[in-house]
Amino acid sequence: MVEACGVAVVGFGWMGRVHTQAYARVRHHFPQLALRPELVLVAEEVPGRAEEAARQFGFTGTARDWREVAADPRVRAVSVTAPNFLHREIGVAMAEAGKHLWIEKPVGLNAEDARAVADAVAKAGVQGTVGFNYRNAPAVEAARELIASGGIGTVTHVRVRLFSDYAAHPDSALTWRYQRARGGSGVLGDLASHGVDLARFLLGEITALTADTAVFVPERARPAGATAGHSRAAGGAMGPVENDDYVSCLLRFASGARGVLEACRVSVGEQNNYGFEVHGTKGAVFWDFRRMNELGVSRGAAYQDQPVSTVYVGPGAGEFGAFQPGAGNAMGYDDLKVIEAYRFLRSIAEDTPYGATLQDAVRGAVLLDTMERSARRGVWVSVPEVPEVGAADVLEA
Repeated sequence: MVEACGVAVVGFGWMGRVHTQAYARVRHHFPQLALRPELVLVAEEVPGRAEEAARQFGFTGTARDWREVAADPRVRAVSVTAPNFLHREIGVAMAEAGKHLWIEKPVGLNAEDARAVADAVAKAGVQGTVGFNYRNAPAVEAARELIASGGIGTVTHVRVRLFSDYAAHPDSALTWRYQRARGGSGVLGDLASHGVDLARFLLGEITALTADTAVFVPERARPAGATAGHSRAAGGAMGPVENDDYVSCLLRFASGARGVLEACRVSVGEQNNYGFEVHGTKGAVFWDFRRMNELGVSRGAAYQDQPVSTVYVGPGAGEFGAFQPGAGNAMGYDDLKVIEAYRFLRSIAEDTPYGATLQDAVRGAVLLDTMERSARRGVWVSVPEVPEVGAADVLEA
């Protein structure tokens, strides 16, 4: 029997819309799901946005204050897609109200924020899922299996890249994303958070790193009103960019492998150039988000001049079969969020975590904090031990 599950979305910018669309589609792709999401409430402080969302997607109610979501007994599960500085307050409150939590990365401004949300979820006994969507790509899951099986030998090194031009225009508005108190660490939280999650997902834990960061566009124009996405504000009063546009980082893994992670939000000529190259003693595997359903794979015994083959993943790789019947049929970005919604709702139905958890968010946030510390000091830094979610230990900020 399929059980109704009242859901709410807090924050209705682009990501709030993506979560809502994922709830609307999830049972189309996963009819075996034991829960049927019902759109109960959307909360958004910008006048008119919540009402527009209700008209378009069928939410039965709207709110200007997210606290109404926490107090609503009809709501069982909540998507938190508000700006980073609100993640901790909202996430903790929703968990304490007994709501299951699907929260966007990086889960706050730092590791302390992520730990607070994680501990609240553990204490309340609710499920918590985090928006590390790129690990959900069937090709990425296939690459992980190939690596784990020894298909490319012992991994020697990896390069993870996340280059985008969303902040490259000098007229991009000085939104919360560029302010330390509201957007946190800038490109580290926005893009490098995905990079460290992919690195951990593929190769395991990182034990030490050294990082360098930079701001390339030091001032931007203040917006005159509410913004959504990456708005422009030419002619407005200028203000300082307080967090980083760029990060590069050398990584050491517990396995002995080495890595390079590089992320930039002002890369002219780059649109979502995200991906990785993993090299081993017998081969390599390559993935580019812009060709999301393909892997470049090199395997064999030639070592030198060994060719790379293009593999189109199909049913049997991750959740591919829920979307397409055969290899070569493309999936897209929004499909990754449908997979996330499925795993979140399945976690609730079975009281067992599926997909990225708050523990992953805490580990990722510790790595980002360590990158910032390394960049300030200009040295290699050991990554602190990360206690399991629910432990009383306090992480070093």
